[in-house]
Amino acid sequence: MNRRKFLQQVSLITGGFVLASHTPLVALAGEGRKIKGRIRSNGKGLGGVVVSDGYNVVATDRKGRFRFEPHAEAVCIFISTPAGYGFLQEKSIARHYHLLTKISLNKELQFDLQPLTRNDNEHHFFIWADPQVKNAKDVDKMMSQTVPDVQKMIRAAGDGALLHGITVGDIVWDELKLFDDYSKAVDKMAIPFFQCLGNHDMDYRKGGDETSDVTFQKTFGPTHYSFNRGQVHYV
Repeated sequence: MNRRKFLQQVSLITGGFVLASHTPLVALAGEGRKIKGRIRSNGKGLGGVVVSDGYNVVATDRKGRFRFEPHAEAVCIFISTPAGYGFLQEKSIARHYHLLTKISLNKELQFDLQPLTRNDNEHHFFIWADPQVKNAKDVDKMMSQTVPDVQKMIRAAGDGALLHGITVGDIVWDELKLFDDYSKAVDKMAIPFFQCLGNHDMDYRKGGDETSDVTFQKTFGPTHYSFNRGQVHYV
């Protein structure tokens, strides 16, 4: 999808995001092969929530349902979490997506969101740039120094503060096996963390630029996405 066509699409839908070309982990697309799902909160459908496969951008109907045919090169189906709701996560890693490798076309996808108990217009976030761990020594330093520093700042924000983190690339220094150690560090910080792809997070041994983000996406989900908190739309 080119930039102009994409911008024309998202201008019609609140909460659109920048999309990019990927090589698929599995090809589900084809005539009549549509993905369907529902976004709910406390058992009720949420309308107007943005859903995408990185190429198509749709919004849920008033019952929270969506249905569309995924692009042949799509990797996952993901949502742009609306303001007023908690972020889907697993051990503090954002999980606002379903990998197509784990999707059954015969089963409806479910995204169950929990409403926040307070207004999220006031919130805080941490930017973590270039952790760039390369070996066990770097990992030990991250665990013994960086993580405690962030934990201290989280405590200083006070009980009930709304916080999330964004790691803005170069999670590792070419050693993708250390993604697991980074994830353990995030788990210790115990706030939702979103990840961005850096050039040192790519695996060029997979065949080239088009396939270099496959390992990242298997671990952390889409490389281009968005979410909302309060009156801020993060892209």
